[in-house]
Amino acid sequence: MPVSHDLLVGFLEQSQGCHWALDSGAVFQFVLGDAVPLFGKPAVELAGREIGEALDAEAAGIWRERLAKILGGECLQLRERRGDRVWYVFCFPVRVGGEICYAGATGREVTALATAEQELRNTVLGSLRQQQFERTSIARFLHDSVGQNLTALGLQIDLIRMDVPDSSTEPMARLREVQKLLEQIMAEVRDYSYALNPSAVERAGLRAALDRMGARLRDRIPGTLRINVDPSLRIEPHIASALYHIAEEAVDNAVQHAGCSSIEIAVKSTRNGATLEVRDNGRGFDPSDLQNGSRGLGLLSMEHHAAEAGLELEIQSSRATGTSISAFYSKDRGGKK
Repeated sequence: MPVSHDLLVGFLEQSQGCHWALDSGAVFQFVLGDAVPLFGKPAVELAGREIGEALDAEAAGIWRERLAKILGGECLQLRERRGDRVWYVFCFPVRVGGEICYAGATGREVTALATAEQELRNTVLGSLRQQQFERTSIARFLHDSVGQNLTALGLQIDLIRMDVPDSSTEPMARLREVQKLLEQIMAEVRDYSYALNPSAVERAGLRAALDRMGARLRDRIPGTLRINVDPSLRIEPHIASALYHIAEEAVDNAVQHAGCSSIEIAVKSTRNGATLEVRDNGRGFDPSDLQNGSRGLGLLSMEHHAAEAGLELEIQSSRATGTSISAFYSKDRGGKK
């Protein structure tokens, strides 16, 4: 028995979710169910309207990018957070006569499932804290034990060189080779210790640590890397360390995934604190997109460092403009130590 139109519409309207379709002109063809949690407006105010008229500029821009993907044949799985409520949204192409004419979407609230997700995130963050503790321990061992012993060995070689007669050219040449190799090992141990230990920022300062990171990563960056740090900036060491690690993760993500030709790191003073921005001109992403893994370990690590230091983290990304990751510190808010 064929399903009547009224039954189908009633079923979708009364289901626990929201369902809608957009045409190629980005016009809502229909909206069924409760659209307020997702779009901030009831279904009656969306149906028949173009997304630029129905939604604010930022939301309209995001949905235009998504619409282009769907009309190109892609299916999207999204996670949308609205206050303390979480929605999963599945978007798919709708074909008429074999051609894609519409973008369909259905959304359902999954706030209860988000609790289990948060527990998993807490487990991952706990592992990151343990990893950071182990990195710090190794770095201290390299700096305090290995580094100091290598320095002492270098001094002993200097004393031996003073005792060897000038006429002993062959032993002197070998000693110089040993000393050169020792200096190379000391430099590598020092660089590795700085890379592992967050206190490297506390010892050398944020600008010096970022410059060292840039020198280490420059060979992996196909284009330009610019670093600009306000020389008058004065922030607490634990804040500087968090900003450094967020910048490191952001640059690493840009190098691995964005295919960018330009990365810029800027740390500026604000009226009440400081702000870090890492911007690239590569392939942007939809932060809500679950399929493309945008919420990977790199983002979790950034969220971890931001939370530990009491920073606000903001991510803006699109295919047209690339990605911008910002971390804000306000003296009024304070920060965790």
